Amino acid sequence: MPTAIITGITGQDGSYLAELLLSKGYRVIGMVRRSSVVTFERILHIQDQIDVIQGDLHDQSSLMDLIEQYKPDEVYNLAAQSFVPTSWNQPVLTGEVTALGVTRMLEAIRLLSPRTRYYQASSSEMFGKVHEVPQRETTPFYPRSPYGVAKLYGHWITVNYRESYNLFAVSGILFNHESPRRGTEFVTRKITHGAVRIKLGLANALHLGNLEARRDWGFAGDYVEAMWRLMQNDHAEDFVVGTGETHSVREFCEKAFSYLGMDYHDYVIQDPRFFRPAEVDLLVADSTRVYQKLGWVPKVNFDGLVEMMVDADLKHLGGEIS
Repeated sequence: MPTAIITGITGQDGSYLAELLLSKGYRVIGMVRRSSVVTFERILHIQDQIDVIQGDLHDQSSLMDLIEQYKPDEVYNLAAQSFVPTSWNQPVLTGEVTALGVTRMLEAIRLLSPRTRYYQASSSEMFGKVHEVPQRETTPFYPRSPYGVAKLYGHWITVNYRESYNLFAVSGILFNHESPRRGTEFVTRKITHGAVRIKLGLANALHLGNLEARRDWGFAGDYVEAMWRLMQNDHAEDFVVGTGETHSVREFCEKAFSYLGMDYHDYVIQDPRFFRPAEVDLLVADSTRVYQKLGWVPKVNFDGLVEMMVDADLKHLGGEIS
């Protein structure tokens, strides 16, 4: 039975990855931060099948204790301060967790379990002000937020440890991936949750920022499969993971509201408060290498993703399409 540690197991990606690894016969160790309130909502259905251990990417000794105790076959580092708008309000915290936290984990692996395979959750936000369309593994990076900058540090320190210490350390440069488990602060879930609230008479309007920003959106449940495949590769290398399609926030609104029988024009208000200081206008993946070398392809398309999220919010809020 292989052993895997997942940091950020209570998040969207962590919960889907834990399900996948359990289905493949792994022993799953989930690392969570000590907090007065820890939200286990996303993993309640599998909590009795995993070991939940306290640890913190701020704290080197807790990571070393974790690696020394379990000597895991694989570590998936999914923990981060992952909300881009918050990274402008808390740039130092974002750097401490999302950037330096990677180094702390890699150091623990290097010193105590160098055979452990390591996965770093890199982000398409590293491309930022894009230099080419679509974006591939060789596309230059130009991050446009403290979050993107922190993720870029985590990405390059992973490369550095791989090349300097011969660790099996890989990065998945994942484009936007969503699901019903996405937090309501993220624009996709904000849209589906807001549209359902309006449909059920619980709200009158939905305030959003830039409707023209374009993203490559896929389903998180598909993307954790790509993470696992990266770790089973014969040698350590990084891959871009996405659908190869781009859609605007406006299109996402149009699809979500029309699925509920509404016209988004009647309810969506562009609000300057939600515009980014520096916008990322267009992200779309060229995932040719992960398709060809690892055989990964996304199963859920854009329309299916939006409908899945709307249906889940309808169920959650106790309503039905009239």
